[in-house]
Amino acid sequence: MSKPQESTLLQALQTVVDPNTGQDFVSAKQLKNLRLDGADVSFEVELGYPGASQFPELRRQLVAAARTVEGVANVSVQIHSKIAAHAVQRGVQLLPGVKNIIAVASGKGGVGKSTTAANLALALAAEGARVGILDADIYGPSQPTMLGVSGRPESEDGKLMEPMEAYGLQIMSIGFLVEEDQAMIWRGPMATQALEQLLRQTRWQELDYLIVDMPPGTGDIQLTLSQRVPVTGAVIVTTPQDIALIDAKKGLKMFEKVGVPILGLVENMAVHICTNCGHAEHIFGADGGQKMAQQYGIDYLGGLPLAMSIRVQADAGQPTVVADPDGEIAGLYKALARKVAVKISAQSKDYSAKFPTISISKGT
Repeated sequence: MSKPQESTLLQALQTVVDPNTGQDFVSAKQLKNLRLDGADVSFEVELGYPGASQFPELRRQLVAAARTVEGVANVSVQIHSKIAAHAVQRGVQLLPGVKNIIAVASGKGGVGKSTTAANLALALAAEGARVGILDADIYGPSQPTMLGVSGRPESEDGKLMEPMEAYGLQIMSIGFLVEEDQAMIWRGPMATQALEQLLRQTRWQELDYLIVDMPPGTGDIQLTLSQRVPVTGAVIVTTPQDIALIDAKKGLKMFEKVGVPILGLVENMAVHICTNCGHAEHIFGADGGQKMAQQYGIDYLGGLPLAMSIRVQADAGQPTVVADPDGEIAGLYKALARKVAVKISAQSKDYSAKFPTISISKGT
């Protein structure tokens, strides 16, 4: 049996394409530590996004491709994710303990933004990432209820709050600090200051992604977040309805003006399937989100159904991705999460941590 050649092996491995990026792992320089030892072959594949659910199938394809090369008998493949910090708005420093911040926004309330944010965070975690969620809706916090978390955050040093935890997520919300029925009768500057404190005085621990559940609209809080907080990218949530789309466009324009990349658009409540007869009905109109994505040249990340299960599960503190992890709707959220993570992985990386610190002192 002839000894396999490295060049032949690499050619064979180039036939395996990443379904999320459309690139092969050799050309993308994601194939590492290739070793040939007689008939034994071993190598690693490093992804720039979390994709644990796809690892087994990718491994199967890579092993099969390697075995097409004459002389190859045993193949060992290790696949892992390495998520980097990516560039943010010019002049804004990264947050300690957080690599990437994703703002989930809508111009209008009631389009399912908070539910989408919770399930997006859970889907990224299910795919292997370290994820946190900041409930930025000071006036109407909903993440404590949706994620089934209560109590008050503790502080070990009297300066920083420890995030609350549920389903593997690190969570912070004004809802943990005030009574459930207490109205936040604050003017914009007070609400903005409270939000910055929640963000910067929480001890986030080695997060790959921090999902920020934004309040609806384009006022003080949204502007503060988009100008002073290091946002890697924004996800816009809308329904297909014209009235929701009008406000979603305003949110999109706000992020564009402050230099925050739009990662894509999610069309929520896109279609309702009758649980009795299976009839599909577009209650809020058809394809409005797809048309808006086309119009503004942004990615259409996917459509989610108007389903009672999504609402029931969120109200019960068990969002769909954890309540029915192998179900069809959880699969839609996971596909959405992968698209968002892949889009981020293609952006410029942040190298500020590698720059030396220059200090100037007076000569003696």
